[in-house]
Amino acid sequence: MSKRLVIIGSQWGDEGKGKITDYFACKSDMVVRYQGGNNAGHTVAFGGNKYSLRSIPSGIFNPETVNVMANGMVINPESVVNELSILRDKGVTDYQLYISDRAAMVMPWHSVLDGAYEAGKGNARIGTTKNGIGPCYSDKYSRIGLRMGDLLEPEYFAERLRAALEIKNRELRSLDLPEFDFETVYARYMELAEELGGMICDTSSLINKALKGDGKILFEGAQGMMLCIDHGTYPYVTSSTPSSASVPVGAGISPKWIDHVVGVAKSYCTRVGEGPFPTELFDDRAHDIRERGHEYGTVTGRPRRIGWFDAVVARYTGELAGIDHWALMLFDVLSGLDTVAICVGYECEGEVLQSPPSTISRLARCKPVLIEMEGWSEDLSEMKSYDELPAAAKAYVRKIEEVTGIPVGVISVGPDRSQTIVIDESLREFLNS
Repeated sequence: MSKRLVIIGSQWGDEGKGKITDYFACKSDMVVRYQGGNNAGHTVAFGGNKYSLRSIPSGIFNPETVNVMANGMVINPESVVNELSILRDKGVTDYQLYISDRAAMVMPWHSVLDGAYEAGKGNARIGTTKNGIGPCYSDKYSRIGLRMGDLLEPEYFAERLRAALEIKNRELRSLDLPEFDFETVYARYMELAEELGGMICDTSSLINKALKGDGKILFEGAQGMMLCIDHGTYPYVTSSTPSSASVPVGAGISPKWIDHVVGVAKSYCTRVGEGPFPTELFDDRAHDIRERGHEYGTVTGRPRRIGWFDAVVARYTGELAGIDHWALMLFDVLSGLDTVAICVGYECEGEVLQSPPSTISRLARCKPVLIEMEGWSEDLSEMKSYDELPAAAKAYVRKIEEVTGIPVGVISVGPDRSQTIVIDESLREFLNS
């Protein structure tokens, strides 16, 4: 049985990772978030309640699960405190949460600069959430950033903060933006240290100790593979790599520990923000799917762009991330359509491409090669097994498996935990052991 499970988004984010991660997290001994920041929100629904998480791991709802915000993340301590406060107000008070002392820390100037950089790009804007994620990662790799562990040493933190402000205030002045005062920032972050200090530790050591035991460990990413800084639709990407390949570095473990990778994919495609989107729909079907699937950003509230399932993207991300099974999400949303379609190639200047081109210039010129299939009208939301699905829905699942070369292991037919059909036996064993 696989005991080290990685769950990643395989499209442009917002695939439904929150639900699937929560579904497996409630049966996991440890849940590790290994990259990204509070720009990536996801919604978890169970027991008639909905919870929106932005940076805290999905295992937070199970008192027995150890939750880790690992070193590959960029962590905004203000956001974490606010998120925990919201969870407390909803009755979530019994949890185990640990924060890496090596994780880069989002500072107040990062969001200001994020907004300024985005505004300066004009029509070339990327569509960031302006939460400061990119500038924080930039400072990390420029070696001028601060880290969560710095909060545990007030004098050292003060030294690092002064050095950072000397550089950042100079940049803010050059952009005619307000500067930050050392005493004000220092005082606030010392308050945050009081609230979070007991959670900050060497999480790599914590995870490796768990790996050497017999526990079930779940690694969760943020965003999706097509937003990967290396392999996504650059420059319309995030500032880290959501791939399973980044788990070892982002969590501080050896690659040998990864057993199984689940790629979360919507039964159609969505995208938030700018950038080419080959299968995008612009007719009433897009509106209907958006409304039925509640396709609005968890963090921004922006309406998501809607398109058909893209097998070109699925094959590409499946290969890059070593995906073993698909978790096919929002399958119930497609009910009621006369026909459904799958993109199996990109036609570009007389050539049919089987993988996405590297430049957005060429990707923008690509037209989807679609295969149309019969739709279904049945309500899937109460179905509990694959055998109950209508014939046309089963044919759609089998076609996705055929054109991607990867089997479907999980099908979601609604937002609640109970509305989940697990097909693959090894994943069922993970849940039942």
